[in-house]
Amino acid sequence: MTKRKPNIPDNFLWEYDLKTFNYDKSYKIVIERVLERGNLEQWREILNYYGEAKILDTIEWSAQLDKRGKDFSKFFLKSDFLHAA
Repeated sequence: MTKRKPNIPDNFLWEYDLKTFNYDKSYKIVIERVLERGNLEQWREILNYYGEAKILDTIEWSAQLDKRGKDFSKFFLKSDFLHAA
């Protein structure tokens, strides 16, 4: 049985061949793209798919996100906004 891929727009990963893209091995790329470009539903999707710890690790690792983006991402991830209806 194949694990489903996270439900995010294919154009977030436009430069990759999505037929062979491994969403589990390349989780940092996926998370980074959603943090930069995603809407509320896409943030919820990566939270459910990858979990908070992987997202926080990716925020710290990211060279793409500036300090402001990292601070916002951590704040938003810890807020109740993601868990609101």
